[in-house]
Amino acid sequence: MWGKVRKARDRVAHALRTEPKAGEGKRPHNLFEAAAVYVTASAEDDQERADEAAGWVSPEALSFGVNELAGRAVVALARERGESPRTVARELLGLPAE
Repeated sequence: MWGKVRKARDRVAHALRTEPKAGEGKRPHNLFEAAAVYVTASAEDDQERADEAAGWVSPEALSFGVNELAGRAVVALARERGESPRTVARELLGLPAE
């Protein structure tokens, strides 16, 4: 059983690992930095920049970062509006209120 846990842990650690591309001496990009750049580039319709940010981390790490950013944004917007996160999320997605 512990072997399965260790394998799962190793897969998650590998997915979250960020490494500089070959030949680059710069620091690796943080998965949250990649998510922020990816989301803002998508919002600004800058496909080239979105593709660049998507290459900084693994697809799994980018997905995790985008999900975390979305959750934090909904909570912050809900606090600002004095509404529930559910209400804000549904409104942002154009869904009817419950």
